[in-house]
Amino acid sequence: MTFRKTISSDIAQCSTSSHGAATDVLALSQSDVAVLAETFRLLGDQSRLKILLHCMRGSVAVGDIADSLDLSQSLVSHHLRLLRGARLVRGERQSKHIFYGIADQHVSQVLQDMASHISEDRSDD
Repeated sequence: MTFRKTISSDIAQCSTSSHGAATDVLALSQSDVAVLAETFRLLGDQSRLKILLHCMRGSVAVGDIADSLDLSQSLVSHHLRLLRGARLVRGERQSKHIFYGIADQHVSQVLQDMASHISEDRSDD
């Protein structure tokens, strides 16, 4: 029980220390947890993750993403539709083309934090 309380307090401390008045992750509703799990499920696909990382560079057209990642335009469009539905990317129409970018700073920060996390020195393992 002490271990669980320690972990819970560490999580609560982490959620508020680096992001100011962050949402209390321990108080998420069942619905919020389901949305969060679905978001991470979407990010679990390598193609979608590559597309999202590509969108971090700035607004980019579907064709450019497809060419850069060697994927078909229809597959990229499908993935972008899912990512847009999860509010991870936003699209902006310019004449006949839609340019996609990261939806907001939160999405960008999560990706940057996780990239930093996997790059950390693994000597504590």
